[in-house]
This record gives sequence, structure tokens and C-alpha cells, in this order.
Amino acid sequence: MKILHTADWHLGHRLHEQSQFEEQTLFLTWIEQFIIDQKIDVLLISGDIFDTNAPSNQSLEMYYNFLVKLKSSNCQSVVITGGNHDSPGTLNAPKGLLNALNIKVVGKAAENIADEVFEVDVNDEKVIIGAVPYLRDGDIRKAVAGESFEELTDKYKQALMNHYEKSAEQCELINFSNAPVIAMGHLFATGGSVSESEQNIYVGTLGHIGVGDFPTYFDYIALGHLHRPQIVAGNEKVRYSGSPNILSFSEIKYDKKIIVLTIENNEISEINDFTVPRFRNFYKIEGTVEECIEKFPDLISNEYQLTPWVEIALTEEHNINTDELKKAAEDYPFEILKTALKNERRQRGIEELLKETKSIKELLPTEVFKLKCKEIGYDLEENPAIEDAFNEILQSVKNQ
Repeated sequence: MKILHTADWHLGHRLHEQSQFEEQTLFLTWIEQFIIDQKIDVLLISGDIFDTNAPSNQSLEMYYNFLVKLKSSNCQSVVITGGNHDSPGTLNAPKGLLNALNIKVVGKAAENIADEVFEVDVNDEKVIIGAVPYLRDGDIRKAVAGESFEELTDKYKQALMNHYEKSAEQCELINFSNAPVIAMGHLFATGGSVSESEQNIYVGTLGHIGVGDFPTYFDYIALGHLHRPQIVAGNEKVRYSGSPNILSFSEIKYDKKIIVLTIENNEISEINDFTVPRFRNFYKIEGTVEECIEKFPDLISNEYQLTPWVEIALTEEHNINTDELKKAAEDYPFEILKTALKNERRQRGIEELLKETKSIKELLPTEVFKLKCKEIGYDLEENPAIEDAFNEILQSVKNQ
């Protein structure tokens, strides 16, 4: 049996307001062919199928078309869990219909843990899947009026760990053949390496758990949320597959991956990663205006022929007119998405920052909050509870 672990597709994502529909379409075509060529039996998607909790019709169409096409491949079993970007209602809405196609969806924490555990049988090989979605505070922890932030943190982390314990217990309960057991999750595991494109999905360190906090009953833990493919804290059975497409310029220095597990004789015999093609070239260059212009001829496309996207960091000592840069770029088949000064002050006022952005959407709410606190002279380092409270409110709004 071959199992493919992937996550964080973020269908509908826009980079600096530019649609990534083209490379996402190419990825879905590529992974469909990969599943056929590699004879993948089971597909696991560990959260963040969509980039927003209100995906466009275009994104929904991409998702459903892909799932329908899988029925003509060797892959006859799919398990999908919700991430912090996903709307549980959107994912769960077609649950009954998808279940008829042997596609299991767990959009949010189930009231009955048995509804998150599945036994998959392929060619006389079995695997048990504990499909744990992104665990929202309100789904697994009962709030108590007047409790302190420290009490909230401890109780939520304990509730999260308890959920995985219950999943492991349910897996063991139905595992009559001593089959390998795989958990899915969408969270931040301490020891993981982040990029600029992931949100902080918890308040402060709320919900941050270590590799040792997972039940040892699981033979592999297929994680989503962090976009860099990685083994967590040196434990090869706890892995993030990473996002298949580049979601920020901070991600251009490493390959994107998917992970394939092979099960033979009732055990995971191999864990291999495969590099996802780069469907669009991304470039990040730095230097003076003249030095950057000299690099323009090297900013070329690849075999997929999508327009390359470029971020420029100027090493000038002060703000300058970039008209010369823009005019020179007109002679080349790439698009500059962002230009900034590399040596600019680390903290700038909100008004100044907005002048250099195409849209306020380019700014993270947490960045605006910190900048405003700095402008009014409020010391967040001395009052960390205020930042935690802001993050809690922000997360509540996002989950509406």
C-alpha cells in the first residue's frame, strides 16, 4: 500500500494581490498524474485546502474536479481534515456525498471521536487513520469564567493532548490486525521551522505541543500548517509535508515536497519525499537600482512559461524614485510584485508603511497592532497579556 501525505494547498491564495490560480491548476494536474504513475492507494490532506473560509467558486470547482478525477486512478481512498484557514461548514457540507466516493472529510473536531477514525483496506494491507483536524479552542475546551491566561493556556494544551490520546485509543480499539496507525494534524509542533506565510494559529504559545506530547501508539504523524517540508525535532515519524506551491518570497530557497509512505507486511517500510516542480519562477534580488537592473536578463521563466514574479530589496540608504527600475523592467517578461529598501528602519509608522504597499491587505493585523502600540509609546514587552488578548480576539474574528 502507498499513502501520499500532503497539506496546505491554500487554493485561492493570492500573493501581493496576484492570483496563483495558474500554478495551483498545474499542481493539481501534476499530482493527479503522480498518483497514477506511483500507484498511490491512499491520499491524506492535512488541512488548509483553501486559503480562506469563504473560498471562491473557482477554488471550489478546482477542489471538486480534482476529487472526481481521482476515481479513475489507483487511489480509491482519500482522507481530508480541516485547517485553520478552512471553514468546517464548507468542508463538511458535501460529507455524505463524498463519503459515497470513499472520501472521508473531518472539517472540525467531532463530538464522537469514532467519527474521526477510519480503517483503510487496500490489497490485503490495512492502515488505521486518526484524522484529527485543526482543533479550535471552543471545540475541545470548556471555558471557565474568570480563569487567567496561564490557566487558559494549560487547559487548552491539555485538552489538545487529550484529543490525540482519545484518537489513539479509538484507533487501538478497532485495530484487530495490528495494522500501522497514522495520525493527521494541523498545528504548530515545537521544533518546526516557519516561513513568513503561516499565521500564528494560537494565542501566544497556546496549543504549541512537542513531539513527545503525541501518543507513542501512532506510527506516523502527518502534519499540516508549516509550509516548509520538514522532520520535526529529529523524529522521522513526525513530519510536515509543507505547502506544494510557494506562498511567499520567504519560501523560494527550498524545494516543495510531498511525502509517500509504503506499507508492507503490516508496517511502514519506507518514507520517501518527492519534489514538486516549481511551476512559476520566483526571484528575490538586491542591490542598488543599477545593480538590480543588471540582473534583469537572468530573471527568466521555466518550462511552464508562467510570468516570473520578482521581489527587489534596494540597498540604497534612503527612499529614492524607482521609476528607472520600473521603466527598465518593461523590456523583460517578468513582473515586479514588491520593491523595498533593505536597510530601512525596522519599525516605521503605519502611514509611511501604507504608502509603500499596493493594498492594506499586504499588512498582517498583528503588524499593524504592534506598529500602533509603538507609535503611541505602549510597551508590549512589559505587557505581553495585551498582545495575547489581541491575538485571541483576532482568532475569534477569523473563525466566524
